[in-house]
Amino acid sequence: MSGVRRKLGILISARPDSGSFRHGIRFAGAALQAGCDVYLYCIDDAVPGVAQPEVQALKDGGLKLYACAYGAHRRGVTVDDRAAFAGLTVVSDLVAGTDRFVTFN
Repeated sequence: MSGVRRKLGILISARPDSGSFRHGIRFAGAALQAGCDVYLYCIDDAVPGVAQPEVQALKDGGLKLYACAYGAHRRGVTVDDRAAFAGLTVVSDLVAGTDRFVTFN
């Protein structure tokens, strides 16, 4: 089927200063460049990473960015429009609704 965009779901739980976080963000960027619809959910230690300029640039470029609302509350991260803050139901929806789902811990 031509014209059908692949959907990629990514979950990152690693701290923003870790190699796993950076690798997940580069992976998301490469998938966007390849023409995929990319859905990124930051959970646990990754939640503060939604504020990083690289992540926001990907969002501006079409990344669908989600972050764990509970994780934000626990880590003192302000819930604002930098990401769609939501619960684990969104993760379940992403697992079920994407062609591939990968995690970076």
